Amino acid sequence: MSTSTQPPPVVAPREAVPPAVPARRPPRRRRRHRRIADALGVLIALASVFPVYWMVSSSFQPGRDIRSPGSSWHPLGGTLDNFRRVLEGGGFVSALRTSLAVTLLTVAVALLFAFLAALAVSRFRFRGRRSFVLVLLAIQMIPAEGLFISQYKMLEGWDLLGTVTGLTLVYVASVLPFTIWTLRGFVAGVPVELEEAAMVDGCSRTRAFFTVTFPLLAPGLVATGVYGFIQAWNEFTLALVVMTREENRTLPVWLSTFTDTNRGTDWGAVMAGSTLIAVPVVVLFLLVQHRMASGLAAGAVKG
Repeated sequence: MSTSTQPPPVVAPREAVPPAVPARRPPRRRRRHRRIADALGVLIALASVFPVYWMVSSSFQPGRDIRSPGSSWHPLGGTLDNFRRVLEGGGFVSALRTSLAVTLLTVAVALLFAFLAALAVSRFRFRGRRSFVLVLLAIQMIPAEGLFISQYKMLEGWDLLGTVTGLTLVYVASVLPFTIWTLRGFVAGVPVELEEAAMVDGCSRTRAFFTVTFPLLAPGLVATGVYGFIQAWNEFTLALVVMTREENRTLPVWLSTFTDTNRGTDWGAVMAGSTLIAVPVVVLFLLVQHRMASGLAAGAVKG
């Protein structure tokens, strides 16, 4: 009778499990500072939103109650008379049409020229490049009121006073420096090696740019486009000077017609008109908020 001696089974050694390290709680002072910072953030947010809420709430109140001590803080039980008076008073539709035309043209032209200029400054080395960038910064420091007379004389010489084209030219000139400066940071943040890799794979330079680089610049284009839209949409002084024709006035200029030195200001109509003017901007933010947030975050870290 034979006895077989089998080797003992090999047991794999257990991996050493490091002891659990309890999560380190932030110091008490740091937690207190964080709570204070959060409370300040909430207060600043409420202070920023409250004027908008007050504008919307007042637009539903009768004009005689807006400035009275017994005015309501909420629009419940309000009236639509202010909106009805604004829409039936005439001028709102034509002013809306003019504002849309001027704003969209300004954004389109400014983005086109700013994009080309940002590419030239970021991707090419030429004489005077640094001076050009410094001039852009210097132009931003010039007060807009100091350019009114020269801009008015130029538009008058070109017979563009009171026209959408004339006001668009002025707005593009005012928006373009900041737009170029902002887009320059986005273009510089995209590595040129991505285009070179696409060109090695057989793409032409133009195709490599539009298939690789251009999609990466979309958040920057959206962020700068929103900036140009807000600047052109809300601008009042230049439009008041340039748009000398009543039928071509923009929405901010049309809103000023509810102020009368003899009869006083119709605050109900002003609040209702301001609410209507703010609606397109709110809709635009809702449509592009994700792109704009990523674009602003990218622009904050790219030089």
